[in-house]
Amino acid sequence: MAKTATELRIKRLKEHLEIENPALAEVVTRFQELDQIARKLGFMGRDDSYATQISWWPVVAVLGTYSAGKSTFLNEFLGQPLQRTGNQAVDDKFTVIAYGSDDEAHQLPGLALDKDPRFPFYQISADIEQVAEGEGKRIDAYLQLRTTNAPVLQGKIFIDSPGFDADKQRSSTLMITDHIIDLSDLVLVFFDARHPEPGAMTDTLKHLVVNTAQRPDSAKFLYILNQMDNTAREDNPEEVVAAWQRALAESGLTAGRFFRIYSETASQAIVDDNTRERFQAKRDEDLSDIHARISQLDVERAYRIIGALEGSAKHLRDTLIPKLIDARQRWSNRSLLFNAIVFGGGLAAFLYYSLSAGAWRGLYFTPFSDLTIPVQVVVAVLGAALLIYLNSMLRRLAGEWILRSLRRHNNSKDDSLVITAFEANLNAWWSSLIPSRPIGWTGRSRRRLDAVIAGTGELVQKLNDRFARPTSRMGNAEKKSPE
Repeated sequence: MAKTATELRIKRLKEHLEIENPALAEVVTRFQELDQIARKLGFMGRDDSYATQISWWPVVAVLGTYSAGKSTFLNEFLGQPLQRTGNQAVDDKFTVIAYGSDDEAHQLPGLALDKDPRFPFYQISADIEQVAEGEGKRIDAYLQLRTTNAPVLQGKIFIDSPGFDADKQRSSTLMITDHIIDLSDLVLVFFDARHPEPGAMTDTLKHLVVNTAQRPDSAKFLYILNQMDNTAREDNPEEVVAAWQRALAESGLTAGRFFRIYSETASQAIVDDNTRERFQAKRDEDLSDIHARISQLDVERAYRIIGALEGSAKHLRDTLIPKLIDARQRWSNRSLLFNAIVFGGGLAAFLYYSLSAGAWRGLYFTPFSDLTIPVQVVVAVLGAALLIYLNSMLRRLAGEWILRSLRRHNNSKDDSLVITAFEANLNAWWSSLIPSRPIGWTGRSRRRLDAVIAGTGELVQKLNDRFARPTSRMGNAEKKSPE
C-alpha cells in the first residue's frame, strides 16, 4: 500500500529517533497506534497524524512587549547578530530559528514551516484560515525560518515573536501566539524595565500572564525584566522591579521567579562601582539560570512528548468520543421521532381509509385475498423494500438535521473534529444499525486506546531509568551483603 507524505515523514522521524533517543522512537509507534484508532472513528484523515501536532525537538518561545530586548537577548545567546534589533518594532513576523550546517545564515519563507512536520508550525495555515478567512494563503506574512550554524541551536528550536500588544494584535496573530505557548517547552516572557508603568498594559499582561498562570505547565514560563541597567540611576531601582511585580500579581501571577537581566554590549554605563557590581552579579546569576533551563530541555522534551501522547489519547477517549456518542444518540432519537411520525401517521391513515372502505374481513385485508401466493410474496417483498428505503431516507434526514445543528454550534477545534467524525458515520450506510456506537468504536478499539494510555507510564519509567535508578543502591547493597 502506498504511503502518504505524512506517513513517510513519520517513518523518517522514527528512524532518526531510533539513533538519537530509542525511547522516543517507541513513542512514535504509540502515536501511530493512536492515529489508527482516530482514523477508524473518523476524527482524522489518512494524511493526518497526532505526531505532526507537536514539536519533536525542544522549543523555546521568546515573547514580550515591543522594545523589550528579545532579539538582543537571542543574538547574544547565539553569539552572532542574526536578528535585527531596535527600540521600535523591527520585525512583524514570527521567526523560527533552527540550526543549519552552512557557514552562511539563511532566511526561508513561512511556507517552509507550514509544509514540514518537523517544525512547530506544520499546517498552521489551515488554523489561520479558520480564525481569519483568506489569511491562511498569506502564511509568508506571518512566519519565516532562519537557520544558522550556532552550536547552541543543535537539537533545539527558538521562536522569536514580534513585539506583543494585545490591543493591536489581529486574531490570527493571537492564535499563533497561543499555539506557540502550547507547544513550547520553555517560554521566556520579556518586559521592558525602561517603562515602569505596567498598569497601562492591562490587556497585554492579561494575555501573557493571566491566561498562563493557571496552566498545569506554568513552570515553563520565565518572566524576565530586561534592560535593568537603565534603572541604575534611579534613587530606588528596586522599586521599578516591585512595580512590575505588583502589576503581574494583579494580573494573576502570584508565584514563579522574576528574572532581572540586561545586555552587557548594549547597556548604559553604570558609573558607580558598587552599583555596577551589584547589577552585574544579579544579571550574571539570572542569565546563568536561564541558560541552565535551556540546556536541560533535551530531558524535559522527552517527558513533554510522552505527556502530549497521554493527553491526546485521553482527550480522544474522554472528550471527543463521548461527544460523538452523544451526537449519535441524538441522531438515533431523531430517527425514531421521524419514523414514528411518518410510519405512525401513514399506518393510522391506512387503517382509517381501509376500514372506511370495508377492505378488512376480520384480520384479513381483502384486496390481498384475491391474489395468488407468489404475487402476495412479491407484493410483500416490494412493500418491505419500500419500508426499508423510506426508513433509510428518514434516518438520513435525521442525520442531516443533527449535522446542521452541530455546524451551528461549531465553536472550537473539538467541535470541528466531532463534525468530521459524524459526517463519516452519516456516510457509512451500516453505521446506524447500532444506534449510539460510532463506527470504529468497538471493544477492541477501546482496549487499544486504554493500552496506549497505560503505556505512557511504562515510557516514563524507561526515561526515569536513564536519569535515576532509585532502587540501584538497594540492589548493590543486597549484592554486597554477607551471606
